[in-house]
Amino acid sequence: MNKTTAPEKQREMISVVDDFDSSAQGEKYDAAFKGWRRNKNNQFAFNFEKNSKESVFVEGKGFDSRSLAETEKETLLNIMNIIGIALLLFVAFYNIISKIIVGLLDLAGVNVHTSFGESSFFGGSTEIVITYLAMAALSLLVPAIYLHVKLKMPFRVEFMCSLNDSFELMGAIAATLIMCVVVCVPSTYSGDKMEIFTYFKNINADVSLWGQKDFVIYTVFDVIVISILAESMLRGAVFNALRQFGDVFAVVITAVIAGLIAPDYSEIPAEILISVVAGAGVLRSGSIFTAYVVRAVYKMYCLALVLIESGNSDRIITERIAFMLAGLVIGTVGYFAVLRRRKKKGTARLAAYTSEISDTKRFGIALKSFPFGAVACLCILVLIKRVLL
Repeated sequence: MNKTTAPEKQREMISVVDDFDSSAQGEKYDAAFKGWRRNKNNQFAFNFEKNSKESVFVEGKGFDSRSLAETEKETLLNIMNIIGIALLLFVAFYNIISKIIVGLLDLAGVNVHTSFGESSFFGGSTEIVITYLAMAALSLLVPAIYLHVKLKMPFRVEFMCSLNDSFELMGAIAATLIMCVVVCVPSTYSGDKMEIFTYFKNINADVSLWGQKDFVIYTVFDVIVISILAESMLRGAVFNALRQFGDVFAVVITAVIAGLIAPDYSEIPAEILISVVAGAGVLRSGSIFTAYVVRAVYKMYCLALVLIESGNSDRIITERIAFMLAGLVIGTVGYFAVLRRRKKKGTARLAAYTSEISDTKRFGIALKSFPFGAVACLCILVLIKRVLL
């Protein structure tokens, strides 16, 4: 964990790269992360270094008088700028470009239709499933690729791939079950989820959902592929770039992004909390695989609730309560077991960062930056429109 024992102005040598301790994610990750940050030509790397007793002359600029706070703000604004553009790409693909692509497919004779005033697709069941999944995947994949290209992170840094502590993976799963019980009731019955499951249920009332090939394809792709794409975008390059300003900062900002790209307003609390669990889980376990598992567990939990609700049993309410209670008990027992082990080992997994900019001001700089702030407002307006319409 990064420690600051005195105010920055009292320190003789300031080196934010060396002071930041990311060794909890493994030595190879730590070396690669610091190597990426030390690149002086990397505008997204916070690599301030200064000896308070010396002045550095820069040709054409005179003596370098940059402060730690100015450098931090500049780097943060650069990162938030590309996050805003990536968020805009998501909004464009999810709400506009997908409609254009479906319109072109319709003109080409494919049995799938939509309009800009509708959020749903119409047509053949197979065509709808493939179109829905393809558009969801593109909406996540394009921003993820953009972030990957712009930040130019080593693969080992962008995708933490060393599971250093399997117990922390279990702890993340346990925390996810607890969060699901808290937030999944409203999100499970949101418009988008109920619409797709009601659609499959009405195709053939005599055939179970699992007996329909299209439903199986949709479920497997949504639980596995969409989860991987979503977490790769949220917990990949951008997450590691943001953790230069502290792990808590990275977890909170990516949770805000997750809330902004929620497909339905009722899913915002679930998306934010699940994102927090996934972010903390990645840092404590050392692997992005933990985030994949967390989101997949969340989706499977929602799926189970919908299937219980869509059943023909007279004991739907009892079954739903029993299922949720079982998840809460398993999650609570599992999480306390991990907490006990964590306390016994006394290991710290979250790195902190202390600077001349307060945490509150740092969050304000990030959230009000352009174009992130403007695109965030656009996302909120889109969600409001879905509520009203």
